[in-house]
Amino acid sequence: MKERLKKQVEFILEIDKMKNLYRQTYVLHEDRKENNAEHSWHLAILAFMLAEYSNEPVDVLKVMKMVLIHDIVEIDAGDTYCYDEKGYETKADREEAAAQRIFGLLPDDQHKEYYELWREFEDSRTCEARFAAVLDRLQPLLLNYTKNGISWQEHGIYKEQVMNRNKDYFPQSDELAELIKGMIDDAARKGWLKS
Repeated sequence: MKERLKKQVEFILEIDKMKNLYRQTYVLHEDRKENNAEHSWHLAILAFMLAEYSNEPVDVLKVMKMVLIHDIVEIDAGDTYCYDEKGYETKADREEAAAQRIFGLLPDDQHKEYYELWREFEDSRTCEARFAAVLDRLQPLLLNYTKNGISWQEHGIYKEQVMNRNKDYFPQSDELAELIKGMIDDAARKGWLKS
């Protein structure tokens, strides 16, 4: 086997671990939490389906690549719950080390491309990165809202926390921002989020 292919296969096998990393979001039709691979796949579908709602034109393939690789670092760094303030203190360092190791398995050109895509997503520097971030917030919110706010209720989350997590990305999509705000307001009215 050529060295390039050997490195690619090693990476492919390594990222299979995403199937065993569980998030705080529940899947809709079972009583279990989704794994990172399911989350990333769902985001890729949203990327090409909802691209028309970006306030700026986006490179859909680039957004899809970002959402497919953005959580790969959690293989080493773990999934930090979005409302875990303590976990966020070390999240950036843990994820940077993970990115270096995992993307480092790839041939140099792919290592550079994937790392730069991941870094762009993390830094929210471009309209593609910001749109990918909107989708990354919308998808678990949709699932959680549709399941009567189950994980918000489990963790005692406040409306203000959910709004603060999302508001920086509202300028990226007027329609999706309206959808997100509507779900947050309704969830608070129904008592799924604390006021």
